[in-house]
Amino acid sequence: MRRAAPFIAIFVIQVLCAFFFVSDILSSMIGFQTAPISWEMRELLEIGAAFGLILGVGLGGWMLLGALRGRTRAEERLRRASGAFADLLQERFTEWGLTPSEKDVALFAIKGMSTAEIAAMRSTSEGTVKAQTNAIYRKAGVSGRSQLLALFIEDLMRDDGAVRPMPDQPQPVVVSAK
Repeated sequence: MRRAAPFIAIFVIQVLCAFFFVSDILSSMIGFQTAPISWEMRELLEIGAAFGLILGVGLGGWMLLGALRGRTRAEERLRRASGAFADLLQERFTEWGLTPSEKDVALFAIKGMSTAEIAAMRSTSEGTVKAQTNAIYRKAGVSGRSQLLALFIEDLMRDDGAVRPMPDQPQPVVVSAK
């Protein structure tokens, strides 16, 4: 809500200023009788309304530039995350010693494709794909597709940015000096 407050304020200012100009024009056209005000006060109101509209346009442009910059930063972070995920996939596939065919099947499986879809994409039988997915699961130390995907999600969600060590690798022993 705090981010919306400037937008709301600009909108309200512009609506009030536009209302002033439109009501002034309509009252002249329709002939509404209003209490007379001095020309100095009228000029001040018109200058204030014009300033409000100009301020709204300026602040709106500034906020639009900020939003565009934010979108650009978000797109860059997404590109980095996509690249990090692709790098992580290749790193894990290499660590597990997957064959090129197994790498393809693993990638399709992680993307959520069914065994039949993978077989069709690779022009092979479903039995071959099942054998390859079983080999992938065995090499990765998991029992199924959801656990395979969970390995990558865990790596990406780590706060320290470090990659999770392989399950069959010994954990490093940290000795603290006292």
